[in-house]
Order: sequence, then structure tokens, then C-alpha cells
Amino acid sequence: MSGTGHRAPAGCNWAGSYTYRAAGLVRPRSVDELAELVGRSTAVRALGSRHSFSDLPDTAGTLVDLSDLPAGIRVEPHAAGGAATVSVSGGIRYGELATALEERGWALAAMASLPHISVAGAVATGTHGSGDRTRSLANAVRALELVGADGTLRRVERGEPDFDGSVVAIGALGIVTRLELDVEPTYAVSQEVRTGLTWSALESHFDDITAAAYSVSIFTRFGDAVDQLWLKHRVGEGRPADLFGTVAATMPMHMLLGGADEALTDQGGAPGPWLERLPHFRMAFTPSLGAELQSEYFVPRDRALEAITRLRALAPGFAPLLQVCEVRTLAADDLWLSGAQGRDTVALHFTWLRDEPAVRRAVRRIEEALVPLRARPHWGKVFEMDAGELADAFPHLAHFRALRDRVDPQRVFGNDFLDRVLGTG
Repeated sequence: MSGTGHRAPAGCNWAGSYTYRAAGLVRPRSVDELAELVGRSTAVRALGSRHSFSDLPDTAGTLVDLSDLPAGIRVEPHAAGGAATVSVSGGIRYGELATALEERGWALAAMASLPHISVAGAVATGTHGSGDRTRSLANAVRALELVGADGTLRRVERGEPDFDGSVVAIGALGIVTRLELDVEPTYAVSQEVRTGLTWSALESHFDDITAAAYSVSIFTRFGDAVDQLWLKHRVGEGRPADLFGTVAATMPMHMLLGGADEALTDQGGAPGPWLERLPHFRMAFTPSLGAELQSEYFVPRDRALEAITRLRALAPGFAPLLQVCEVRTLAADDLWLSGAQGRDTVALHFTWLRDEPAVRRAVRRIEEALVPLRARPHWGKVFEMDAGELADAFPHLAHFRALRDRVDPQRVFGNDFLDRVLGTG
């Protein structure tokens, strides 16, 4: 149902692992309609594209789906500061935005593996792509507009005092209705998958391996060998002569056992548009296997090999639950709740079978190993770290709490998730 006068059941998340407890779900068709709803609500949150694996988006009140807002895609080739930007509704999904940009001759610098996720939701949780020089998706944000707790629309721009705390904001500061993102002229990418990477090669050449392409993903199940090496080369950039003893795959390879190859973007090495190579999955297909859980931890780049060694030691205990682990890199940024805030980072992403009690036990053991290395969790995935551990992991968490106290003192956008991760004080 559409419109703020009608509430539909909220249903469950994409993986079927969490059923929302909200009183109902509404789909406003305009920002004015959304503002009116928020202004008379005591509890409301934005749902996004349902790709969180916990109660992060949930609320005791009303969930809001922004997908009916007009996309309003507007490219400004000569924005302030000389950089090109695109302005877009927060409810649009990355695949839809990427298609519209490509038609206009523009591109984003990075994409997540799933083009199915909403722009506002991905930004709010610190979701990312891969690359030594590539920052998270949130770092493309130049400005955002959001409806605050009193129903008024406010704008926050890069360079303003609240900006670094307002981008990756886990839904705590308002409902984001529009974002302005940096864009660049379109470019081509080729993708290849290689096998045969050994653990000794990874340990000896980790920096060279992650620098071997514009975007690099390392997939492993922590067996005798690493498993798969995915290299996404930006056409026109150099390629390394040494590929670390790996061999090119001769047919498409899914990172998950039993995954459908037709869901994957082209791996054959032929150049293609950036939006058809940077994501792992095609927009037209159900990503991954669906019935799964995910968790992810960000560790400082200089602790990455130590983290991988610790995970290899733990792997026999969680191997029956693990579908695959993906290792990626991302560059440091300044956003307070970003996994890469203040440091170049290696992300360790786990795709699990959908057995939440067992996965949470495994996650706690992983955290015991990685928290001493200053690991940070992905906000939208399964994790067990408490408010105290998170305060140690995110140096600006206290600043974020103070910002939240100022813009939402009545906790209109609050929920159980925020109580756990921020504390109730």
C-alpha cells in the first residue's frame, strides 16, 4: 500500500532471517508526505532495501519505505568546487542509479558487490566496494537532505561541522530523502577470476595482490589454499606482470558453492561498462543464495595478516557454517562511524548458513580474536560487540552520541539496536 494513511505489514528482511516488529509500513510518495508523517510520530525509521541482517532498521512505531519517492536524478557537471555531482532520492537502488548515470556518460568511483541495495541505506551503514585507493560508498556523499525529528527538512554539506557524523549515521539522525554524490566520466572495466593462490603467496605478497587491480576480492573457505582471486581492472591502467602463481579460470566461477553463474557479472576479461563489472552480481538476478546470514569486520591494514592467521586457526570450529569469506581493502576516510575512519583498512566479510544461534556463537569467537586488533563491525551485519567495545573501536562514537542527543533528544528515530550500540545513557 502507498501513502501515509495506510499501513501494511512490514514483513521480513531480504534473507528471511529477521521479521520486523514495527506496527506497520508506509510508502510516502513525496517528501512533504514523509515530513508530515515524521512530525506526528513518536517512533519512526527508514527501512531501506531490507539488506540488514538485524533489527538495525526496526522500530516500535512505523517503518518508512522510500522507494515510491520520485528518483529525481539530476547531474551537475560543474558543481561547486569544480567536481561533477549527481543528486538523487535516497530510496533509489544503486543499480538503477548506475544505469541512469551510464546513459548520461557518468559513473561512480565504487560499487558494492550488490547493485540491489538502496543508496541511502548503503551510505548509512558504511557499505563499500574494494580497492586500495577506493573509499566506502559513503565517501562519495557531498551533501544530504534529511527529515528531522520535528518533521522539518534540513541539509548537511561536506565541510560543515556535523557532516562527518551525519553520513554514516545508522538511521539515528533522521530519514535521508536526497543525496548529492561525486561522479566522474564513465569508464570501462574488465574482470577476471584466478585460482591457485596459496597462503604463502598471500602472506608474502599481500600488498602486491591487493594492488593488482582497481578492485580486488579474495575469496576463501580457509582450506589448504586461499581459493579465488577476483581482479577488476580499470581499462587504461597498468596490470602487474606477476600474478602470484595463479591461473585464470576458464569458465565463470561463483564464490558460493552451488551459486547460479548467470547471476554473476561478466568474468571473461572483456572490457565492459563499470556498472557491469564492479558489482559481483547482476541487478536482474537474486544476489547470492538469499537464505543466509552475513557478518563483517574492518581491521587496520597493518594488522590484516595477523587477523587472517587468527581466523585460519579458528576456522575448523566455524567451517560447517561458512559459505565463504571475502577479503577486500578500502582507503581511510574521516566519517565518524565508518569502518575505515582514520586508517587504511582490510574488510573480512563472512557469508554464513542461516543458523543464527550457531552463527552468533561463531561471531563471538571471531570477535574475541579480532577485537584486540581494533576490529570494527559492519553496522548492517550480524555482530555481538557491545557498547563498550564499540566505543573503543570507534574513536568518535561519543561525538556521535552527542550529535544524536542534539538533533533527536526525544529518540523519535531510536530503537533497540541503537540502545545496544550507543548505550542508553
